Amino acid sequence: MSNSRKRDRQGDDFNVSFLDVICCGFGAIVLLLMITKSSLPGALEVSDVQQQGQLKRLQQELFEIRGETRILNRELTAKTEQLDDEALRLAILKSRRQQLQSELTELANASAADDKIRARLQLALQDLNEEMERLLGRSHSAKNSLVGGIPVDSEYIIFIIDTSGSMFNYAWPRVMDELIATLNIYPKVKGIQVMNDMGNYMFSSYRGQWIPDSPSRRKAIIKRLRTWNPFSNSSPVEGIQGAIRRYYAHDKKISLYVFGDDFSGGSIRRVIKTVERLNASDNKGERRVRIHAVGFPVLLAEANPAEQQSAYRFAALMRELSYQNGGTFVGLNDYR
Repeated sequence: MSNSRKRDRQGDDFNVSFLDVICCGFGAIVLLLMITKSSLPGALEVSDVQQQGQLKRLQQELFEIRGETRILNRELTAKTEQLDDEALRLAILKSRRQQLQSELTELANASAADDKIRARLQLALQDLNEEMERLLGRSHSAKNSLVGGIPVDSEYIIFIIDTSGSMFNYAWPRVMDELIATLNIYPKVKGIQVMNDMGNYMFSSYRGQWIPDSPSRRKAIIKRLRTWNPFSNSSPVEGIQGAIRRYYAHDKKISLYVFGDDFSGGSIRRVIKTVERLNASDNKGERRVRIHAVGFPVLLAEANPAEQQSAYRFAALMRELSYQNGGTFVGLNDYR
């Protein structure tokens, strides 16, 4: 009986000890899990804080860069506008000076009664020369054939004007101003022609001919331009190529002025190659037809971003054509 109780007590002791061991093991495992889980969020929080700090720093740097970019763009726009204004003023001054010189020549053989008029003209001419010297610097030459960086040595001028809705509805007053300013750069030429970007003539009676230059003809061109609005496909290519094919001549110096705001045509490179073939160089390596261009930023202000791409393509095309054909590209800051 006593032996049986001893065996039962020993079995109970063994069971209790085994349970103690199992409980301690589970407790250790639970404790390890708690320690591990509690440490992970802390590490993640530290990592999140570091990333947020880096993000804020990068955002701040981006804001600073954008601010500096806006300032530089404003300064560039102001300087460009100043240069455009000075170029236009120089053109007007040159035109006025040539006018005064012409009047002085007419008065050269006049009677002594016109001495006062001659003196006033000479004084006005001197003032104009001083103003041009102020703008150009003392090293400028009165025989220089450049006005505002634009060569004005041509004897014939052709206007290729975009008559699309975007130009006619938004930029037409500025188009009028630019055409008048360009005509003022050339007080007297041997011939003028006006076409739209499709190659349609302003005056059908002068199709394929030169319009004789005279004050009355110039007034007629300006008056007709006010309401002139033939169909346009918003591409200057047809007008440029048509003008060169029809008017290119080895014995004539011709300047072509392209007014437009976009290019909706195909390959720019193909157009450049075609014009290069049509406008062959003379024996001095110079192109007989100069190509100048004035870009009107209508689409950049009025169109959505998807449509603005054609404005950039116009600038790219005309900048390259002007460069390769002895001309100048002028991008206006405002179309109004």
